[in-house]
Amino acid sequence: MLKTIAFGEALIDMLSSKTRNAANDEQETFTKYAGGAPANVAAAIGRLGGDSYFAGKIGEDMFGEFIRESFTQFNVKDNYILSTTEAKTALAFVSLDEEGERTFSFYRDPSADMLFISSDFQNSWFEQAGYFHFCSNTLTADSIYAATLMGLEKAQAANFCISFDVNLRENLWPQDRDALAPIWQCIERSHIVKLCAQEMDFICNANSIESTLDKIFAGAAQLVLLTDGAKPLQYFTKTNNSYSHCTLTPPTVKVVDSTAAGDAFMGGFLYQLTNQEVTQDKLSVFCQEGNLLKQALAFASHCGAFAASHKGALTSLPHLENINL
Repeated sequence: MLKTIAFGEALIDMLSSKTRNAANDEQETFTKYAGGAPANVAAAIGRLGGDSYFAGKIGEDMFGEFIRESFTQFNVKDNYILSTTEAKTALAFVSLDEEGERTFSFYRDPSADMLFISSDFQNSWFEQAGYFHFCSNTLTADSIYAATLMGLEKAQAANFCISFDVNLRENLWPQDRDALAPIWQCIERSHIVKLCAQEMDFICNANSIESTLDKIFAGAAQLVLLTDGAKPLQYFTKTNNSYSHCTLTPPTVKVVDSTAAGDAFMGGFLYQLTNQEVTQDKLSVFCQEGNLLKQALAFASHCGAFAASHKGALTSLPHLENINL
């Protein structure tokens, strides 16, 4: 099995007991869950039985300890997790509506995850073949952006397969900082690109989806995954002349909390690729073998559906025996 390094933010989701339309005088409490998109992906892979590592920085505080303990419970190796006293572990306060859709309020600037610097990446982390997965929240400030590019550089040099979930949180970007250019810089270097429908609209920037996909596939990309909640998954694979387009209908479930559904999907998909030892040089052939790709995506869709039907982030992730195809 290949290893996966998920890089970025590990934080605490403080989940509200109230729905957004609840009465103002209703008492509100918050329950802490370990979270953060790349952390959720690492935990999803670990819980399924994959060789999972998380790379990032947490505070030397009670929340950092809670995250490290949570990773251990989910079989995520903490060899690449660094601690700091210079900032606290990030918090995200989460409220849900009646359909389980989320609203976030972040306490992150500054926070420990943003203090990961380029020199924190070690060459030894990339000595075995594997996957490097990341999201756009590490592009929001100069230092962590530079660190992300260093991680991509080391992953590229080691022939890792690079997976990028755009996972855009516009409220984390300073008003004077352009999100589009750095996101495109990372898309061009990534072999697998995942976006939701709103993120596709964002990167299209008033251009057509067709021309945007042409631009994506002009880079390193072999596969683009386009999700839209309960609507069919669209996936696009690179061909000699352009790209092909297929769809997959996800399972129908009652949504309780959508917090980690996309991360569970991505973790399930990367678990399938690493379990089948689909290295970077084999990814193109794997994507062209339609049945293998479809089976892996069906598994991933069941992982995402399972997470959406349970509360929390890490706590909603499925074990292998929970996925019945």
